[in-house]
Amino acid sequence: LKLSIEKYVKQNKIQAGSFELSDNLTLPELALALTRGTDDLWVTVPEGWRREEIAASLAKQELSEFDEKEFLQLTTGLEGQLFPDTYLLSKESSTKAVAQLFANTFESRVKQGLATQLAEAQMSLNEVLTLASLVQRESANEAEMPLVAGILLNRMEIQRPLQVDATLQYVKATGANGDWWPDALAADKELDSLYNTYQHAGLPPAPICNPGLDAIKAVLSPEKTSALYYLHDSQGQIHTAQDLAGHNANVNK
Repeated sequence: LKLSIEKYVKQNKIQAGSFELSDNLTLPELALALTRGTDDLWVTVPEGWRREEIAASLAKQELSEFDEKEFLQLTTGLEGQLFPDTYLLSKESSTKAVAQLFANTFESRVKQGLATQLAEAQMSLNEVLTLASLVQRESANEAEMPLVAGILLNRMEIQRPLQVDATLQYVKATGANGDWWPDALAADKELDSLYNTYQHAGLPPAPICNPGLDAIKAVLSPEKTSALYYLHDSQGQIHTAQDLAGHNANVNK
């Protein structure tokens, strides 16, 4: 029996999760069951998704009791607080249980995990998450997030519109064909919305997506810079400028 169990363990990694097992299984059968299937599944929620994307993705998983519309109802007003992570979910998890798992994770990773930094911040939690959501969508990688945060904070300090294209994407998106982040066009700068950061100075009313921990930390500890402008080239490299002339030169380059 020992050799048989060791064979299964070596050849098939025992999975984490919950299992429905019979009490009359032999030890080899038990070892095999623990490597061949679980009543749970791993679900990854990437940084920068909005609520609708998360709901649609969960609806495609093997979650027999999950309802997309109910999830959106339960998470109304919680954009920015559906913490991006890899979750282990029971395939029979209720929609309410899934929503509660997101809430518990946000409480643990952000409210408790960053409690000291949040208490020292000069912004409310909603403002931190809102700015972090912009940083998340505007940054090409985690390394430049503190720089992007610093530039946006500079613009806020002098009450200059943030002019963040991601907010235009948020406003105009309909989710057609699963696309929640359509290209922002010049005409979109005239969209009538409080989320339009070309028309309104300061932050939007609420987050435009669910930022990850790196984006939140970048807002709480931004890079000090004199830059007021940034753009990315076709290779994703960021270019900054202190004034409009420098920014236009970067655009032309």
